[in-house]
Amino acid sequence: MVTSVADNDAALVARCKDGDDRQAFDDIVVRYKDRIVNYVRRMVSDRDDADDIAQEVFVRVYAGLRGFENRSALYTWLFRIATNLCIDYRRRRRRPERQHLSLDALPELTACGNSDKGRGDVTTPEQAAIHSELSLMIERAIGTLPERLRAVVLLHDVEGLPYEDVARIVGCPLGTVKSRLFHARSALRDTLGPYLRGEAPQVYDKDRSAI
Repeated sequence: MVTSVADNDAALVARCKDGDDRQAFDDIVVRYKDRIVNYVRRMVSDRDDADDIAQEVFVRVYAGLRGFENRSALYTWLFRIATNLCIDYRRRRRRPERQHLSLDALPELTACGNSDKGRGDVTTPEQAAIHSELSLMIERAIGTLPERLRAVVLLHDVEGLPYEDVARIVGCPLGTVKSRLFHARSALRDTLGPYLRGEAPQVYDKDRSAI
């Protein structure tokens, strides 16, 4: 019989509630630390601050595990805590941040205007330079998105979480998640469009209306 991740998580939470909290919590940290750290570093570009936030996520998880009622998956709870801490951090800072993200994480965004699509891997120095520059443009574009749009792009397109889990994490209806993802992708395409057409890239207006 195959035990699911959710069942394993529920068993760890149960152990925490039954008094085996230290070892069970350590197992939770081992299971989710890398994902949470990577997500927070994409939301918050300052690595030291990101690592502090990631640590705070697990501090809050440890403090709240006894009250966790398994109404949602454990990892959605972790990502919700991480998302809220990142949004609070960015609102305090009130300035755009650089986003370090692989070009491969968002293939849809570069489909338009990519004349090399389907020609195989990058093999020439010229192609490598173009690939690197486009990656940088995507990083900058994502770094200018408002928090609510940035979060759904990272959670769905990068982390690969389904819409339902994203909705639980950001605390909004499923339709709103899909709408925010649409607006985020549209904003990124608008920003990257001039670059892909060989024109100077534009800066996304954070005050532009978006759901």
